[in-house]
Amino acid sequence: MAWMIGIDEAGYGPNLGPLAVAASAWWVDEEKAEGGGRRADSNIALLAAAGRQRSTNTCLYKRLSKIVSRAASERKLAIADSKQLYKPGLGLRQLERGVLVGWRATGEPSASAPGVRWSCLMARHAPALACYAEYDCDLPIDTTHDEVEKLSHRFITACGLAATKLIDLRVRLVYPREFNELTNRFGTKGAALSHISIGLVREVMDSISDNSPRLRGRLTRIVCDKHGGRNRYAALLQHHFPEQWIDTLAESGPASRYAWGPSDNRVEICFRVKGEAELPVALASMTAKYHRELAMRAFNHFWCSRIPELRPTAGYPLDAKRYKAAIEPLQRELKIGDDCLWRWR
Repeated sequence: MAWMIGIDEAGYGPNLGPLAVAASAWWVDEEKAEGGGRRADSNIALLAAAGRQRSTNTCLYKRLSKIVSRAASERKLAIADSKQLYKPGLGLRQLERGVLVGWRATGEPSASAPGVRWSCLMARHAPALACYAEYDCDLPIDTTHDEVEKLSHRFITACGLAATKLIDLRVRLVYPREFNELTNRFGTKGAALSHISIGLVREVMDSISDNSPRLRGRLTRIVCDKHGGRNRYAALLQHHFPEQWIDTLAESGPASRYAWGPSDNRVEICFRVKGEAELPVALASMTAKYHRELAMRAFNHFWCSRIPELRPTAGYPLDAKRYKAAIEPLQRELKIGDDCLWRWR
């Protein structure tokens, strides 16, 4: 039996809007397959026994192949890198289906209930700054409650047959003021991202330990997308898991791997290039992107509703400078400081 946890981000490069970092946590029983019985070729069992890395994306995508698609789909639930499922101007539907169905599978009560609003989900993330907090809208936006309901039933049923369960799906939004503070504290924006991501890993693992004591597996497999050009993460992991001794298994350009804990409750974490190829990371990527896009809707609504003919922005550097220049007079009038709006790095 094992945990699989995926971590990914959206909005690392922009100057405007929040950085979103998300996690998905899955419980997998490698001794059971669809229809019962023992999986003779279990990837996870081999990993635990041999102590070597094996890709877990094939396992989960294969187990959930009756409901999950690696690409945009009308019939199945798409779980893939958010860059494959979302393009500006094409709507949020594919992202929204996956994220809301995922929340429904975890038991999140507001995820697909009629009448849920963006403000309800943002209450745990939104700063007091009006340019994010005053916006509200009904969810879902580009799909329907009926579609989410039907897909949720199929997804939960397929997970049950595959001895797999999505336990947790969460996101952390880091707005410019906090992002700037963390960047100054840790020296670079890459180091800030690493601390935020590993901090979220710790949060998820603590939640698993507190809320799911009967689901403690002999192996926890965590995959994070690589953070820029960083290859060494041992010191960062030691900072967030000070009670553990972090073993370095490999450090290279393609992947850096670490482990800690006793053999009967071993934790392995891998920082790899194109981590979104693995299903838990892909769902985290979608969740981060969905929240980032909704936060930017709130941001643009605030300024565009007050400044005629102002075009919305996605917040990336070149266009962000155009947008910042256009809002600057009103920004001064409203006494909103640059540190609340602009990421310096």
